[in-house]
Amino acid sequence: MRSVTYSMNVSLDGYIVGPDGGFDFGVPDEEVFRFWIDEIREVGVHLMGRRLYETMLYWETADQDPSLDDAGHEWAALWNPLPKVVFSTTLSTVQGHARLASGGVAEEIERLRAEPGEGDIAIGGATLAAEAAGAGLIDEYRTVVYPVLVGGGIPFFPRNERRVDLELVETRTFASRVVYLRHRVAR
Repeated sequence: MRSVTYSMNVSLDGYIVGPDGGFDFGVPDEEVFRFWIDEIREVGVHLMGRRLYETMLYWETADQDPSLDDAGHEWAALWNPLPKVVFSTTLSTVQGHARLASGGVAEEIERLRAEPGEGDIAIGGATLAAEAAGAGLIDEYRTVVYPVLVGGGIPFFPRNERRVDLELVETRTFASRVVYLRHRVAR
């Protein structure tokens, strides 16, 4: 069965977006960006909410950006053909290899797990991940922790008052002091 993973950049105090709505603290350097390129190779379908979808729309035409470097071209070549499912109550259409979700996150995940396919089912976005976590559907939490305290904003971990025991699977420290932590849900 395909694993469901939740991966995002996060501040040391646990936020994916600061109180001002910004996430500039999590702009990856070359080494971390290369890590994300390797990570996306393991993904078979990406689930996201409207805000993340709109942020990632840049990559639909990034190859036309004359300042895009080789790593950016490599990311775009992997990201653009990747199937995406967008959860939104305000969008009526999406672009590229994306489709609007036809049901709730639990229903979509169960349907995707039942279909033939390879690669992880990745979730991006705290709101969507909170819903999946509340239903017990996330298998792995993957955090790329930046050494900064932002003091508030949108938390990485859902606040659903449900205990979830995790097993540390992997760690990696980058030259920029950014730390990757991969935890599997203990079952």
